[in-house]
Amino acid sequence: MSKIVDEVMAANARYAADFGDKGDLPMPPGRRFAILTCMDARLDPAKYAGLAEGDAHVIRNAGGRASDDAIRSLVISHKLLGTNEWFVIHHTDCGMETFTNEIMGNLLESSLSTATVDESGWHDVGEGPGTTEGKYIHWLTIDDLAKSVVDDVKRIRGNPMVPSDIPIHGYIYDCKTGRLLEVPEATEAGKAG
Repeated sequence: MSKIVDEVMAANARYAADFGDKGDLPMPPGRRFAILTCMDARLDPAKYAGLAEGDAHVIRNAGGRASDDAIRSLVISHKLLGTNEWFVIHHTDCGMETFTNEIMGNLLESSLSTATVDESGWHDVGEGPGTTEGKYIHWLTIDDLAKSVVDDVKRIRGNPMVPSDIPIHGYIYDCKTGRLLEVPEATEAGKAG
């Protein structure tokens, strides 16, 4: 096994030893809300939103974007598990602001190895083979952080599977301070109707 697998399994053993009655938590989230946020490792929704196991659904992807799959998860969260309030939370210093669809497509076409970035941009350091498949994906990159929150809230609100009585709040997590900063235009767009 790798060192990482060993570390994860040791942490899991410690966690399971004190699991207590968490096995009795119900499937629906106790606080009846969901958060759509970024997969960035610096974000800990349990801490910044005061969550314990069983409190809320947390849906994560690159950028915290309202992709088809994120909307699918939110709809399931409401329809089958009773959440009735949602948050879209993007964050400062997001990696999704550092590239475009074209850049990603070109990097993948060159090789599948991890790229590097410096002050002049992204660079592929691997050797092929690569693939052109990356040129056919909309990577949901971000060029205006507040606008991306507004766009995602509007996309969720406009989906016919989303009930109009679910409020959708828009925020930006500040990676330097840990604060959630409301995006008023997003929250306005997400008001329950």
